[in-house]
Amino acid sequence: MRVSAENKFGKKSQVRLETELRDGKVILSDVYFTAPFKVMLPFYVQPDYMQVMVLSASAGIMEGDEQEFYLHIKKDTNMEYLSQAYEKIHKMKEGMARRHTKIVVEPGAYLKYAPLPTIPFRDSAFENVLDIRLEDPTSRLLFQEILSCGRAARGEAFAYRFYHNRVSVYQKDTLVYLDNTRYEPSLFEMNGMGMYEGFTHLLNLVFFNIEKSENWMGQVRALLDEREDLEGGATRTAGGDAVVRILGRSAESLLKVSEEIQKIAVTPPA
Repeated sequence: MRVSAENKFGKKSQVRLETELRDGKVILSDVYFTAPFKVMLPFYVQPDYMQVMVLSASAGIMEGDEQEFYLHIKKDTNMEYLSQAYEKIHKMKEGMARRHTKIVVEPGAYLKYAPLPTIPFRDSAFENVLDIRLEDPTSRLLFQEILSCGRAARGEAFAYRFYHNRVSVYQKDTLVYLDNTRYEPSLFEMNGMGMYEGFTHLLNLVFFNIEKSENWMGQVRALLDEREDLEGGATRTAGGDAVVRILGRSAESLLKVSEEIQKIAVTPPA
């Protein structure tokens, strides 16, 4: 489907971030952004671990928006990528919006990619593509995403036109993870078997090259078994990375259980 020509920013909106380790402290060595984005000064958990938040002056993603993000996490640096607020994808007449994110994680580096949940409004259409490259087995990534059904309280559960999400993760030149999801409520019974099954929110949490305790998977499954408001599971990819997927009925509950699961796994900072 063609993107609407009515891009109110006149060109692609871009964010580029690059980290570097200087005198034992991680810094942003390169920062570039265009409207509607801004990048806050980093928050420091410790000298070699920083949190970076991207702000937006826009009310959300609009018809015709085209966005590009590039994150380069250089050798031996640790960064957590955060967003300012829940991502709202607004109603669109007939076009769509697109975002393309490229991420490179160098040896010895760690990235926690954890933007806040996404809310697709009625009649919205969004294509989200993430290409991630881990340069070697010491390149670590914790990837988190939460997608809601829409504004359920306003009668907009699964009322969007489509949501296409493609996540590709490479270790060097080998594809180690691919999630190519296209939700199109007019074609699929989104509340049916194998889909949301009566739930309203989906959490996807993946650990790449992150050390975990021997019995972590059993602990995660036990945690989920205790929760009657959630349904999910934990598994491993062919390459040994860990994937957790959970269905819930609120973004807050999924954010909370995600933090609990992350505490079970041994993740930086140490």
